[in-house]
Formats: sequence, C-alpha cells, structure tokens
Amino acid sequence: MTRSVTMVLNRFEQINEAISVVKLAEELSDEMNRTTVYRILKRLEGNGTLHSFIGKDGTRWYAISSQCTSTNPYGAHPHFQCKDCGKTECLSIDVEIPTISNYKIESVSLLYIGSCGNCNS
Repeated sequence: MTRSVTMVLNRFEQINEAISVVKLAEELSDEMNRTTVYRILKRLEGNGTLHSFIGKDGTRWYAISSQCTSTNPYGAHPHFQCKDCGKTECLSIDVEIPTISNYKIESVSLLYIGSCGNCNS
C-alpha cells in the first residue's frame, strides 16, 4: 500500500461518513494531484474497500464498504444527504430489491434527501 493510498483511507476513517470526490481531491491537493486521487478511488472501489453513489447534485460520493451492513444480493443500501449541511452517509437499513423478469439488475442506487437530525432540531 502506497503512502497516497494510506492517506486516502485515513481520511475516510477520520470522518466516518461519505465524502465527495471533489471535496476529497481539494482536501488532499497539497499531498497529491486530482488524477492520483481519482485513480486511488477507482482502485479502492474495484477491490471492494470503498463503494460509490451519485449525490443530489450529480457528484460521485465514496464511503467505506465495511461500514455498510447490506444483506441484499446487489450490496445496495440507501444513502442520506442533508439538504441543509450536506452531511452524506450510508443508512444501515435493509431494502428489498425486486426481481424483474427478463431484466438483469447489476446495480441499484437509493438516495434519500432531507434534513439530518442536527439540522432538523
């Protein structure tokens, strides 16, 4: 594991929630270039360490896969994004993905948008 990969993983462990690729690249810009960040994220997603999803503004977000407890066959679980503060996280709730005859589902994306507990108070 290279120093750059370790830095990316450490950032995920520090925040313990999802982070956008744009924000991560900005936060690590003094240590590595944007292309390196994208390459590392792609590799970590490919080996199952991270997973990604598209947020409300079309930006790709990443989170540590081991923190998710999805039990469905696609590894799909919902994500929540606060419209007020921007906090984005995996939700540890099971969802039932229906089978559709004559279709092969390869991925599922579920995003809930609203106000988080802190902003809703």
